[in-house]
This record gives sequence, C-alpha cells and structure tokens, in this order.
Amino acid sequence: MTFQREPVRAPALAGRAWLNTPEPLTWEQLRGKLVLLDFWTYCCINCMHVLDELKAIEDHYAGQPLVVIGVHSAKFANEHEIDHVREAIGRYDIHHPVVVDEDNRLWDAFGVRGWPTLVLVDPAGYLLATVSGEGHGAQLDAAIGQALRVLRERGALDDAPLPLRLEFADTPTTALRYPGKLLADAPHDRLYIADSGYHRIVITTLAGAHVATVGSGHAGRDDGDAESATFNNPQGMALSADGGTLYVADTNNHLIRAIDLASYRVTTIAGTGKQNRLRFPSGPALVVALNSPWDLALHNDTLWIAMAGQHQIWVLDLPSSEMRVAAGSSGEGRRDGTGRDAAFAQPSGLALSDDGRFLYVADSEISCIRAIDLTTPDAVVTTLAGGDLFDFGLRDGTGDDARFQHPLGVAAPPPDPFPSKAEEGECSAGYVFIADTYNHAIRRLDPVRRQVQTVAGDGSAGMADGVGRDARFFEPGGISAAGDRLYVADTNNHAIRVVDAATGNVTTLPLGDVCAPGFCLPNE
Repeated sequence: MTFQREPVRAPALAGRAWLNTPEPLTWEQLRGKLVLLDFWTYCCINCMHVLDELKAIEDHYAGQPLVVIGVHSAKFANEHEIDHVREAIGRYDIHHPVVVDEDNRLWDAFGVRGWPTLVLVDPAGYLLATVSGEGHGAQLDAAIGQALRVLRERGALDDAPLPLRLEFADTPTTALRYPGKLLADAPHDRLYIADSGYHRIVITTLAGAHVATVGSGHAGRDDGDAESATFNNPQGMALSADGGTLYVADTNNHLIRAIDLASYRVTTIAGTGKQNRLRFPSGPALVVALNSPWDLALHNDTLWIAMAGQHQIWVLDLPSSEMRVAAGSSGEGRRDGTGRDAAFAQPSGLALSDDGRFLYVADSEISCIRAIDLTTPDAVVTTLAGGDLFDFGLRDGTGDDARFQHPLGVAAPPPDPFPSKAEEGECSAGYVFIADTYNHAIRRLDPVRRQVQTVAGDGSAGMADGVGRDARFFEPGGISAAGDRLYVADTNNHAIRVVDAATGNVTTLPLGDVCAPGFCLPNE
C-alpha cells in the first residue's frame, strides 16, 4: 500500500451514471466520511476476489462513517453499457454505490494503471493511500481501522448514513437467478443447471421438468443432504461415466464438490475453502487450496479444472485424490507451449472432444479458444482462434483473424456420423460451439480448419427467440450439447435457451415447476 506523502485533493467524482444510490455523489456530500474507491471491471477475476474482501470490510465497519464506492472502468466494449453494469451489480450482490466511469476518465484522473486498484480518501477529500491487485484485505482493514480511530479523535467524522437505493431491491422473483453453467446428459434425460445466483444446483429433464434441487438457496459451504447443503456461486459441472456422481466447481468457495445423484448428498472432495496464493501447488486434494475453479471436464479418472483465478488448468486424479497444475504459468496472457510454459488468461470453460484427444478451453480474458492435446504427456497448448488481452470483437473468420469477446463456455458434441455432402470430410473432429458471452452470441468453430461462424445472435443484448441472428441472448455463460440441441445458460436473462445446432433456431426452455428458494411463481 502506497501512502500519500503530501496533501493531494481527489479529482471530482464525475461519471456517466450512478447505481445503487438515488443521486450522484460529490466530495461535498461525502465530507466527514472515510471513502474507499474500488476501480474494477466486471469481467476481471481479481476484481471479483476484491469484492469478497470489500464485503468483509463493509461488514466489519457497518454503522461507521466508511463509504465504499465502486468505480466501474470498463475493459471490454460490452462492459461500457450501463444496463450491463447494473446486471453485474445484481450478479455479484453489490450493495455499495457504483459510478460508471465514462471513457475511463476517472481512471485517468486518479492515475490508475490496472484492475483492481483501491484508493482511500480522507473526510476532507484528500488522497490517503493507494493499493493495486488483490489479497490486500487485511492490510486495508488495518489501515481503515487506524484512520477511523485517528479521525474520530480529531472530530473529523460524520456518522450520518448516506441513502442507498439498491438496483435490484424491487425486481420480480425468477425461477433461476443468473445461471452460470449447465450440463446436458442425454442418456439419462437430465439437465444439470448451476443456478449460480441462488447458490444451488437445479436438476430437470431435457424438456425442463423439475427433478430435484440440491442446495438450500443460501450461500455457504456446508456438506449434507439436498436441503441443508450450501454452495457459493457454483459454476461448471462434470458427470461420472456411470452417471452416478455430479462434480461441481463451487467457485466462490474455492472448492470442488461431489453430489451423489442417488441420495443427492453433497461432499467436498477438493480445496480448503481458502484462496490459493502459490504458483504451482500440488498434493492431497483436501489440503491444496484452490483459486476460483470455474469449469470442469472429466476424462477417464482425471478431473480437469479451469482454475480461472490462477490462469491455469489443474487436474485432480480421482482414485488417488491428488491434485496438481497441468498447464499454465500462472501469468496472465496468451502463450502456446507445453504445460507450465503456456499462459492462459482466466480460463472459464472446458469441453472434451468426443474422442478424448483434446480439451477445448474458453480462455475468456484473451477472448480465445485454446486446445490442450491430451495424447501428449506434457499437455501441449495451442490457440485455435481469437485475439489477445485487448484484441476482441465479433468477427467470423479463420484462426487469429476471428474475434470473440470474453467467451465463457464451450461444448464439443460428437460429429455427425452421417454428414451432408456439403460438410462431408470437412470437419472430422466435429464442431466446437462457444457461448460468446459479451457478444451475446453462439458461435461455431471447426477445430481442424480453425474457421469460426456465428450460429445465433448478432452482438446485441436482449431476450428473443428466433432463427440465427434474429435471436437475442444476454451474456450467455454456459453451453452444453445433447444430440443436435445446444442448451445455453442465458445468464442475465435468468433463462435456459435451446439452440438447434443445424438450423440456428433458438427457443426458451419452459421451467414451469422450478421454484425460486422459498417461493413458487404464480400458476406454476
């Protein structure tokens, strides 16, 4: 943490819009408050970690004149939209004011250089200290505590609370809330939905009929039966070969959980509940700390893990319960290579090729689709299509010429055994389908020719069924295949969509008998 040596007045809090507050805030209104500014962007896994640190600080100093203000300075084009930031506030359960930083002007005025950055401002509007990155929660807490004590002694504090107006205080209850991932299981006619915003797993048939709900609907990390077990923002899942066990990436708990699908009992099988800080940890699964596991894929007895917070791909050997890093240096970037020589940037989606040779990766922060060759002992990583950390967009094309925007999900259904004459021989490996999240679209990649085409959506956020580019999604985060149907977790629409992979026709899956925690919608 860097402390200000000379008095410097904080720049004016001018922004495009203010959220979670009835009116824009000024330093005059904030006089007498200790203010903590959080410069963040909602795609950033490090920013997500800091939000958890801030919640702990806000709880610790509840009722005291500390005001946390989020300054949303966007990275991706999609993140500049006010409505999209508003949805992120709901998804991350943010209760403090947020200013939308138009064209990153506040970012420049405060001299910020990276996400996340936190700036402490005194009750008179002067800069006190700055710190960048995550993992500074204890240091911040101590600095805030000391500052409040000194300022209290000086009589510089005003204890009157600021008014808040939470963006989602009066929104209608929905059956699902920000579903992040899903898994379609055609042989058993099951659809497993990570109902991330309600911290639970919902199980339906492929037609949408409710089968079971696992998790109480409240955030926590308790093992137990379906009603008492708790998750915290669960995301990706994988199913055992016999269909008897569902593995769950319990993202905000930094855990891997297992659900016995006969009893629906939940057991923790990996992680300590603490966030990992080591570059290359290994050892017994319940001893090694994890770092925001976001998706899973099961190959034989090996559970592959997209460790988004670590920018790596990990493996868990299920028979021995041993865990290690398989690929990724832990540095954030795009670099092909072998094992730890490769670099990822917040990998968030995994899918195995039908023949088990390749693991496809949605590498979200570099807007790329990567492939790991599982036939090699050293996990060789290759980029199939996409850009880099600041090269993104919506463009069909081949290899590096194609563009995605923060894709979170991939699916690799088996190739058509009877391809049409037009397609015969063109793609022996089958297509990879992508939930191109910030483009609000479903894309298709030929992994052999590295050609990318758009299947549905045109880059506009919305909610509309239809064919191809007439359909609308809103930041879809997960995708899974059953036969010729693609099931999509349409995250910000709180819905599950079904895409005909051949025609691009999009429909919404009816979930008439799925209830929100403690509440069933009328006529359901």
